[in-house]
Amino acid sequence: MEADYKVKLEVFEGPLDLLLYLIKQDEIDIYDISLERITSQYLEYLQAFKELNIELTGEFIVMAANLIYLKSRSLLPIDQQPPEEDAGEDDPRWELIRQLIEYKKFKEAAAELHLRELEQEKIFAREGASSLALQEPLRLGEVGIFQLINAFQTVIKRIEARQDVQEILGERFSVSEKIDTILQHVATGTPLRFSDLFGAAVSRVELVVTFLALLELIRLKQVRATQRNIFDEIEIAGATA
Repeated sequence: MEADYKVKLEVFEGPLDLLLYLIKQDEIDIYDISLERITSQYLEYLQAFKELNIELTGEFIVMAANLIYLKSRSLLPIDQQPPEEDAGEDDPRWELIRQLIEYKKFKEAAAELHLRELEQEKIFAREGASSLALQEPLRLGEVGIFQLINAFQTVIKRIEARQDVQEILGERFSVSEKIDTILQHVATGTPLRFSDLFGAAVSRVELVVTFLALLELIRLKQVRATQRNIFDEIEIAGATA
């Protein structure tokens, strides 16, 4: 494996986006979040980013510390709760819940404004639209980074359970070689299931390198990742498919 290889992937989604994604994935109401479960899930994602050499902003670390603190508070009896300034409730989740609700409203409003902007563009062509498109933030296509990480974690757990998966001393896998392999798959024009990308992998190193190659291709907009519904498997296709 190319030990110093890093996918230059900018993560424009923040810690609150990750928390909302985890809540949506569990199909629970924001008011019913479990601090123990969501903290554990959040830390798993941070570990996954670390293993994949994807740099995170300090906001993610601050949120991790806050979640751990809230979790520890929730385990204490009410009469032993530490004093909090301006705290109107005994439940340590409430401040986090407020943040999530307000952020969710903001995101929904922003999405609505974006849709209206797209509708206006269909009616009135904007000058310089092509140059503006080049300045748009990096996107992962129809599937975001958190969905990709989740799918990758599922693949790792399933494949590592196989008896034939092993770490071979001195094994080397090239990201560039895996990029070529993925491009050959999507060149057929038939969408490739996410799990099928890793079906022939024989070690964890090969799994990671293949995933890095996929992220690089998405960053370069040579492939796109789509998902029909939240629990459907992600499909990979050429960017022009």
